[in-house]
Amino acid sequence: MAEPAEMRFYESLPLFEAFEGVADEANYRPLPEGWSLAVADIVNSTGAIAEGRYKSVNMAGASVISALMNALEERDLPFVFGGDGALAAIPTALAAKARTALAAAKTWVAEELGLELRAALVPVADIRAKGLDMRVARFKASEEVSYAMFSGGGASWAEAEMKAGRYQIDAAAPGTRPDLTGLSCRWNPIASRHGSIVSIIAVPAALGNGREFQALIADIVALAEGEERGGHPVPETGPEPHLSLRGVTMETRARASAARRLLIWPLVAVQSFLLFLCFRLGVNFGPFDVTRYAHDLASNSDFRKFDDGLKMTIDVSIDRLQRIEERLKQGVAASICSYGLHQQDSALMTCIVPSPMSRDHMHFIDGAAGGYAMAATNLKATLSGPVHGTAA
Repeated sequence: MAEPAEMRFYESLPLFEAFEGVADEANYRPLPEGWSLAVADIVNSTGAIAEGRYKSVNMAGASVISALMNALEERDLPFVFGGDGALAAIPTALAAKARTALAAAKTWVAEELGLELRAALVPVADIRAKGLDMRVARFKASEEVSYAMFSGGGASWAEAEMKAGRYQIDAAAPGTRPDLTGLSCRWNPIASRHGSIVSIIAVPAALGNGREFQALIADIVALAEGEERGGHPVPETGPEPHLSLRGVTMETRARASAARRLLIWPLVAVQSFLLFLCFRLGVNFGPFDVTRYAHDLASNSDFRKFDDGLKMTIDVSIDRLQRIEERLKQGVAASICSYGLHQQDSALMTCIVPSPMSRDHMHFIDGAAGGYAMAATNLKATLSGPVHGTAA
């Protein structure tokens, strides 16, 4: 584990509860000198999504977080899930372990999911040498879980450097496996209840690094808040129970090598079936409280975040979506923001559940037909063209 003084930095950050505070720089603190930024994403994720492999893409992105948390033995690691990738802030003393975990994750993603994972470890000092910064805040998602938010431009620069081939981490030897304990994908896509699941990315433009961008984010959040539960795509009582055989297979691949897979698959299948029965029948299983778990599952979900820009996957009516996009267009016209969005019929949930008996399980939300990856693609297109949205 990290030295207590190092991790105390993140743990000591004040929590903020009103989500519109993500654009308020007063909530952020600079990462300590000597820390690094772990960045990872899937090469050609849009191609994989076009092939219908969205579950694999999300599983690969979440595997980066799971591998780092387990290798570093840090539950309070500051990270952001990005759909087809992830980033995490790494304390100085844990950089070597993080490099090893990322190398193992690259090998696992290639061998088990058939995808190529890029990964890099970028020193915060190099980010600041470019005149940018890495600042972090803690958003209180629930009584049990908080999520890190990042600002300063450093995350975007680090991602660009990784894609340019710098700071790259090579894959570990064939057969190397990261510790992915707790990583699961047991839920089928969650259908929209209000009209459309939309994944939105909004980033600052030329005049968007101040109060104007903060006001824009506050307006977008307020529009979303007008929907039931702020457009949360997961019902308050949890998702509808379904058995996902694909999810069982992916979780088995996360938990066991090929040699042990036939032994582990039935265990994961039975666990998934029991979870299905508990949710379907509304009954507890021993100490497992299904009502509390379902409530925590929804409360602990990261359906909105900030990573050098606003990212949301929300369930809203078509009328509300039009109002949100109109506000975003106003931001574009004023050179305050650029944005991309992607509509789909359902949301996808990938989870890190170290123990169903604890209440700090985490659930990562993305659109089920491309989500953030497609929104990012549309964002890039808008930077050179007039169209700013897309419908699935």
